[in-house]
Amino acid sequence: MTTESRQLLQHFLAALAYRTQKALRGAPDDFADFRPAPTARTPYELLWHMTGLIGYARTMFHGGDFEPPRLASITDEVSRFHDLLDALRQDLGNAKLSAKISDAQFLQGPLADAMTHVGQLAYLRRLHGAPVPSENFIFATVDSRNVSRDQALPNAPDPDWRAEDMPHAPGPRRRDRDSAT
Repeated sequence: MTTESRQLLQHFLAALAYRTQKALRGAPDDFADFRPAPTARTPYELLWHMTGLIGYARTMFHGGDFEPPRLASITDEVSRFHDLLDALRQDLGNAKLSAKISDAQFLQGPLADAMTHVGQLAYLRRLHGAPVPSENFIFATVDSRNVSRDQALPNAPDPDWRAEDMPHAPGPRRRDRDSAT
């Protein structure tokens, strides 16, 4: 464990919080229960699984098992998810705690898995007919001390984005490349 790698993991948790709120902000009321296929997870079930991943990561410091019960609403699940993000952020900052796995394993395992599911939440928003507005995440305000549900609004939203348009090709557009220099 190095202080620098732990700080990067804390920043990753903040990016996870930011992107989760980006995917959920402004979602229609019925989005939580949207199931695009019979065996697909709903957004609520994805978030519940993400909570389980973060709780599992904490067991690498504290031992035991983490199997979170289903809560009554997605609003409650969002709160629990962010509370666990904060607990893991604090664990990562506590030099007295030692983990059963390396910092790289935290990243390649539960944290990368959780970020993958944020992308699935965003994809489900589009399938549900309420796509997440485009943004250049390089310029997002991500503060490693803030893993709460209270996240900044986009700094670099796509000014040409319209919900009814098809997504553009991947990669930065000329405007994004020019503003980065």
